[in-house]
Amino acid sequence: MASITLGGNPIHTSGELPKVGSKLADFKLIQNDLSVASLSDFAGKKLILNIFPSIDTGTCAASVRKFNETAGNLENTTVLCISRDLPFAQKRFCGAEGLENVVNLSDFQEGTFGKVNGLEIVDGPLAGLHSRVLIVADANGTITHAEQVPEIADEPNYEAALAAL
Repeated sequence: MASITLGGNPIHTSGELPKVGSKLADFKLIQNDLSVASLSDFAGKKLILNIFPSIDTGTCAASVRKFNETAGNLENTTVLCISRDLPFAQKRFCGAEGLENVVNLSDFQEGTFGKVNGLEIVDGPLAGLHSRVLIVADANGTITHAEQVPEIADEPNYEAALAAL
């Protein structure tokens, strides 16, 4: 169990992040059209997993905007923005913002993605949502960077994630 903070108050996650050098765990997440996406759908691509509590918060929205801005310039790389938000909310946000360079995926149905990767918040007012995490994997699915942001209201280290590509 990892300890992070929300407004300086301690909260906890369901476990520890996957380690650098390990393989990404397979997943089943829901796309904006309600179809299921899995890791195999992105085979051969480098991945940035931008994981956060809700697209309807300022910091989460800022991370999606930031990765949308940089993703268009990344060769053979896909940015996956993952939250427990409904796919409709993710689609509405990106449509309103004109964001087309990221792929939104929702863990709303089972919530297993957060549990498997040790990043689900287990207590406090955001219990059940994902903590703020960046995971980067190479084209073979090997994790090259993993960051759990210590204070959930803070933005992640974008530069470190991009450097890990």
